[in-house]
Amino acid sequence: MTAQKQPQTLSSVAVGTPADEILELLTRDGSLIVKDFLTQKQMCRFNSEIVPPLQALHPGSTHENDVVAAFHGSNTKRLTNLVTHSATFRNEILEHRLVHEICDRIFLPESGTYWMTTAQVIEIGPHSQAQMLHRDLENWFPFVAMGPRGPEVAVNFLIALTDFTEENGATRVIPGSNHWGDFEDRGTPGQTIPAVMNAGDALLFSGKTAHGGGANRTSDEYRRAVAFALNPGFLTGEEAYPFLIDMEVARTLSPRVQRMLGFRSQYPTGSPGLWQVDYADLGDYLDL
Repeated sequence: MTAQKQPQTLSSVAVGTPADEILELLTRDGSLIVKDFLTQKQMCRFNSEIVPPLQALHPGSTHENDVVAAFHGSNTKRLTNLVTHSATFRNEILEHRLVHEICDRIFLPESGTYWMTTAQVIEIGPHSQAQMLHRDLENWFPFVAMGPRGPEVAVNFLIALTDFTEENGATRVIPGSNHWGDFEDRGTPGQTIPAVMNAGDALLFSGKTAHGGGANRTSDEYRRAVAFALNPGFLTGEEAYPFLIDMEVARTLSPRVQRMLGFRSQYPTGSPGLWQVDYADLGDYLDL
């Protein structure tokens, strides 16, 4: 096991901080907090859009694998297909300047393209146990063996939609775990630090960083966040957006968001194109 680090606070920056400075901290620590990522008006609109479908969900997992079900959380709700549910998400959050400045710098030099692997509202209810620690790159297992020298295959933005406290289940992170030599070592709860945030702040973290949802030890608080992750265009994402999102909605989106969601082809470095139709861009086939 990696030696336990002394507790510390996560680095935090203002949303207007230059992307290169943010990327430097992300590379060093594997995670950081971006203050005021969303405005109060954006949060109010977004929450009002997702509350009805979120209320219709039952907490817990329907997955038949007990380990996966425990990972999802017995008193946790996960709302997906946010592009359909929320105009704020598809028109403002996915178009956020910082999302593309960071992803352009991370993915374009190394892989040439990126798209969204998943987006979900995660609401952790009272009396919830802590989620098992993990790294997001474990979805694509060969990169576990590559360790810190492997390419960046996931970048996650987790935006607090309620205040995050250590008591109500703030996401816990192990700073520096993105540099550990053995990525099968996920660390221990004692090595983690809670991402204490105000509503509207965002936790930005690498797919190489060990983390997990915290335990909600309260009796009446619900910890809500929206998490969306991006990965290189040569990897398969978690959500099959072209089968979830109505074409009329897709036509209202900008070309770069259409590409993020799989309605246009991907062009990784060295490839003449992926996700195509008759070797032509999917966007042309769909008349976008």
